[in-house]
Amino acid sequence: MFFYRIDGRLCCSPRGDLPFERAALSREDETVFALFERDPGAGRASFLVRDLRLLFQEKEDVSWLSSRELEKGERAARAGAPEKTDGWASEDRETLFNTLGPAAEAGRLTAVNRLHPAWREILKRKPATGKKRVHVLAIGDVGSTLLTGLHLLGGDCISSIGICDISDQVTARWEFEENQIAYPWDYDALPEVDVVAPERLFDCDVFVFVASKGIPPVGSQVKDVRMYQFENNSKIVAQYARQARREHFKGLFAVVSDPVDPLAKTAWLESNRDEDGKLDYLGLLPEQVQGFGLGVMNARAAYYAKRDPRLKQFLTEGRSFGPHGQDLVVADSIEHYDDALSRELTQLTVTANLHMRAIGFKPFIAPAYSSGAISLILTLRGEWHCGSVFLGGIFMGVKNRYTPAGLETEILPLPDALYERIVTAQENLRQIV
Repeated sequence: MFFYRIDGRLCCSPRGDLPFERAALSREDETVFALFERDPGAGRASFLVRDLRLLFQEKEDVSWLSSRELEKGERAARAGAPEKTDGWASEDRETLFNTLGPAAEAGRLTAVNRLHPAWREILKRKPATGKKRVHVLAIGDVGSTLLTGLHLLGGDCISSIGICDISDQVTARWEFEENQIAYPWDYDALPEVDVVAPERLFDCDVFVFVASKGIPPVGSQVKDVRMYQFENNSKIVAQYARQARREHFKGLFAVVSDPVDPLAKTAWLESNRDEDGKLDYLGLLPEQVQGFGLGVMNARAAYYAKRDPRLKQFLTEGRSFGPHGQDLVVADSIEHYDDALSRELTQLTVTANLHMRAIGFKPFIAPAYSSGAISLILTLRGEWHCGSVFLGGIFMGVKNRYTPAGLETEILPLPDALYERIVTAQENLRQIV
């Protein structure tokens, strides 16, 4: 293992031939950047390393969610590692863990892909502090409900909220309404809401995409509403992703519109294409984009678990994975996983929106709060939340959080039957976009 000082940051690499100043691990409170090399489109440009086994993996995929699979990946990497290699598999395990283990445990170890065009920018990046400016695009049913949630709940982490819509009347109405919601004698407790012009949409820390061309009316014959929306909404999100690229947006691009997961990937892809449509990876970083749709699926699973004693273990032991749609994976428990009960709970969760439509209403209130406002606020606070993050070329819903040292996804000892379901969801997501 070799240490370098690059742009003032302490970096380590299994390569000893990098053209940078050699350094030594000295300060115990310093963030360390572990350099690796991977195709820029095959994984995140950077991420927090809490588990050092992540450095040994040949590729990024859903195996990163399972401690058991990571162990297999590390053993396979070591078994196939030649005596001389540019990868971390050549490093002595004990030395590596003794040297970088303390930084990993303290949340001060960031992995950075040296093949990504923006890797030097990532090294220079400083963790953002203070309250954030949030912009919300499209103030329809979902957007206005999400806006209200952010306004009421985000006073501790949101400085102000900008709103944008194709209708000036709509934005005028919501600016007027929201700013008349206040605590008596504490009139600055809630973030101010103002109207923002389309050309100023990315003058913010968080851009929330809630635009949609339309949802099939209640009673329509459309079976998969989310995929019906994808054809139209993907064109809209692509437009704003290209704008984010032009304006060198450095904040979070949050996708709330359906279908969340493929739209998040579309946003990332389109922001990284040049004028000829070629991928150059000069747009949004993979970890800059997150889809917000899993929150309501997790909440729906909890709704049913509260009402059926057979499913109550989900409330303390359960997890949800995957997309906001048919390939959702709900686990009743990680430690005591029951495949049949988990599949039953998954089916109830996936069809909950159809139940609401059968009653005669569009299911948008719970998604706007659970997937939107609540999950976004947890994100801004740096807390664990449900969201779709880039994972080996797709956006996969997982429990995750943003830390000063990068994006972190939860790693659990996933049972084989559960892991197989997550792999299936991964492969189906790859087929969409």
